Amino acid sequence: MAFQTNQVVNFHYTLKNEDGAVLESTVDNEPMGFLAGQGQILPKLEQALSEMKVNEKRTITLAPADAYGEFRPDAIQTAQRSNFPPDTQLESGMQFWASMEDGQQMPFVIKEVKGDDITIDFNHPLAGMTLTFDVEFMGTREASEEEIAHGHVHGPAGHHH
Repeated sequence: MAFQTNQVVNFHYTLKNEDGAVLESTVDNEPMGFLAGQGQILPKLEQALSEMKVNEKRTITLAPADAYGEFRPDAIQTAQRSNFPPDTQLESGMQFWASMEDGQQMPFVIKEVKGDDITIDFNHPLAGMTLTFDVEFMGTREASEEEIAHGHVHGPAGHHH
């Protein structure tokens, strides 16, 4: 079943790492919903879902290049404490957003705090991992004009305002 751009696609998934450990799952909850053709999920995952029938289940394994990219050591940098809000207690694992010169916002995670030297990592947390998705395609529906205008799914299986 091929999707039309801006159709709402609903599916259940369980995401596992290379060791088979479950990282995320929608099972026993609402399925995930996304707008087809808008780059809201991994392209290879969307392609595989588009080839499935309603209620079909499939296991999809993605290499790092098809998931969140290879781990890049050059994406780990050292920033100074003065680059952060002065009243914030900085700890390993905290996530922030950096404003790039072109205005783009880039998320990063603090890896280590050593005095005024803050080690930050711009890699996606799942970068470098081969990921396995156990998916069940639940179906599609037409997106509302509001969903298309907002760029995301509303209501069950989507974003709630």
